[in-house]
Amino acid sequence: MSWVNTVLGAAERQGLEREPLLAAAGIPPADLALQRWPIDHITRLWRTAAALTRDPGFGLKAGALVGPASFNVVSYILQSAPTLREAFGEVQQFQRLISDGGRFQLIAGESASWIVYHPRQGELAFSPHQLEAVLAAVVSFSRWVTNSDTRPLRVQFSQSAIGPLAAYQAAFHCPVEFEQAFSGLLLDNALLDQALPQADAQLQQVHRQYAAARLAALSDTGNFGEELRAWLRAHMAGAAPTRQQAAQAFGLSARTLARRLQQEGLSYTALVDAAHRQVACDAVANSTRSFVDIAQSLGFAEASVFNRAFRRWTGSTPGQWRDTPAVRHGRG
Repeated sequence: MSWVNTVLGAAERQGLEREPLLAAAGIPPADLALQRWPIDHITRLWRTAAALTRDPGFGLKAGALVGPASFNVVSYILQSAPTLREAFGEVQQFQRLISDGGRFQLIAGESASWIVYHPRQGELAFSPHQLEAVLAAVVSFSRWVTNSDTRPLRVQFSQSAIGPLAAYQAAFHCPVEFEQAFSGLLLDNALLDQALPQADAQLQQVHRQYAAARLAALSDTGNFGEELRAWLRAHMAGAAPTRQQAAQAFGLSARTLARRLQQEGLSYTALVDAAHRQVACDAVANSTRSFVDIAQSLGFAEASVFNRAFRRWTGSTPGQWRDTPAVRHGRG
């Protein structure tokens, strides 16, 4: 419920009471007693709050409210981490204890590193305020845990701007760009690697053990195979994710990932192949991109290798699949 309470708090600051807001979003008040909400529930709440406040800066303001109590047990792990970089690594591992709505990725560079956010939406498209709130929350969290006026070197969004550029610059104090390949923040490596004031390895370990138990209990419920399929489809650009990368994304060890798949009678190799197939078929059928471009984007060294894989998946060539709807309906 971390993000739920963040949205409700931001709305209340603008005069929106909880009950009318929930009613407008079509969410029963009794659902506030639940431990977790479906992703689409939270999306409805974001959309309704942004619409009722009529504030183009609602997401930025909501993200700025993130503080020491915002992330449940994960907050205590982050406080006691040795560096900001390691704190973000902990966020990656325990993300599901904060929200199911996305995953963070840290891309290290020579002098600075990107903190990238990959949203994971349900049937409803995310409100753009959700993405803005996440990046604003990263800055707020960084300022809180470092006890300094943390400023990114650069911020970018995959979406268009909602409000005036001045509002973004006031929130991030750095250049902000829109309609980019991904949403994320660029942070100086010196900032990421400096010692945090409340670092405590022993305390961190205690909280990590508790969080790991919570995460294991959470992972034992629901349909893990479907979640992994969706994650794989979203991460098929370039080389397919490794087992270790998948395990880390879900906060699991490689051994636990293997056990979960075995319990559901699934093979990681087969899931990767199926994800490759679906992404490739969608790209061929629903775009005008060249087959060479599609092959390269999926990590195939040569178009001929992609063509052979595509024929194995569908019984058709990419050209037949694109040009003949009857082929897709008959064999898809």
